[in-house]
Amino acid sequence: MKDIADIPATMSELGQAARAAAAELAFAPAETKRDALMAAADAVWARRDEIIAENHKDLDFGRNKGLSDAMMDRLMLDEVRIQGIVDGLRTVADQPDPVGEVIADWDQPSGLNIKRVRTPLGVVGVIYESRPNVTADAGALCLKAGNAVILRGGSESFHSSGALHACLVQGLRSVGLPDAAIQRVPTRDRAAVQEMLTMTDDIDVIVPRGGKGLVGLVQREARVPVFAHLEGIVHVFVDAAADPVKTLDIVLNAKTRRTGICGAAECLLIHRDIADTIGQGVIRALLEAGVEVRADATLQKIEGTIPATDDDWGFEFLEKIIAARVVDDVDAAIEHIRTYSSNHTDCVITEDGAVAARFFERLDSAILMHNASTQFADGGEFGMGAEIGIATGKMHARGPVGAAQLTSFKYLVTGDGTTRR
Repeated sequence: MKDIADIPATMSELGQAARAAAAELAFAPAETKRDALMAAADAVWARRDEIIAENHKDLDFGRNKGLSDAMMDRLMLDEVRIQGIVDGLRTVADQPDPVGEVIADWDQPSGLNIKRVRTPLGVVGVIYESRPNVTADAGALCLKAGNAVILRGGSESFHSSGALHACLVQGLRSVGLPDAAIQRVPTRDRAAVQEMLTMTDDIDVIVPRGGKGLVGLVQREARVPVFAHLEGIVHVFVDAAADPVKTLDIVLNAKTRRTGICGAAECLLIHRDIADTIGQGVIRALLEAGVEVRADATLQKIEGTIPATDDDWGFEFLEKIIAARVVDDVDAAIEHIRTYSSNHTDCVITEDGAVAARFFERLDSAILMHNASTQFADGGEFGMGAEIGIATGKMHARGPVGAAQLTSFKYLVTGDGTTRR
């Protein structure tokens, strides 16, 4: 990797090339985009040894940087995860093309026919941290939606992202689409991020995917519109009417399957009536699984827990740590979640339909779940093939951001010599 002497000039070149590519992608045939993604998927699998070798460089960098085990897990690629990337690319490729989809169609008394149709956003800038698979996910989704994209991955995943980006470009070239449809910022220098945030002439929207620090920086300093993907402070409420077997399975999976992803449970709320039965069982199971349980005064009676502090409520641990407390009822759980949630994903475990309905009605997180692990908070699991992230804001895209969420719309108005009185 060579140093870039003039980062503003380099970013400007990327932006102008992306803008030109976006103009061509806006009317690229659906089959051409599909074939590009299929070719990219084939390239990823064919070049998997090269990608893993580049990933080893990133893992060495991460270890030297002192990354946590959870962050190292997010960074690591092996054949199984590369197969997941390949499957994601193929799934996105095979999905219906959103561009040109008629969202609404109606006739007016004036004689006008009006259609609202999906159209690409234009140029998307994606700023993300350690997970190299985001390179493939973001590139694929933006291409599918007819957008050019500028990718700025984290310094930890620099080599892995570069190898995956090369496969995406190979796919573009195989069908004659411009290389600039999917570009990658070729430096670890953070000055490139600052440039991206102000490129209002060349970038239509910025999507940050990472921790609170990154997202906060982007929201504070961006002049380009932002799709906010804030931290995942994920709650699981175990109601008095919860099934004990389902509770154990869901809570353990939600916390321990992968602790470093944004859908991992970070706070467990237990109804007071079952605190000494189901509650104790699930806490002990978490402890046996190696999870550090930071408990309130009631749950501290369970041997092995440690006292929770005020800072533990509303904290994204991304580790084998969970905060746990007892609440009086579903309304108390709702109040706690409203106070500490990041509006990402929250779950209720109950066999009482009225409790589940109240939970769904009175909370406004992007994703609400009933009797299901929060680890399903993922675009692939929602049938989107992949996602750029989970949007926690309320404007435009919300929840998993797939190809359809990376479009805007325009109105097509047709008359027949129609004039207005």
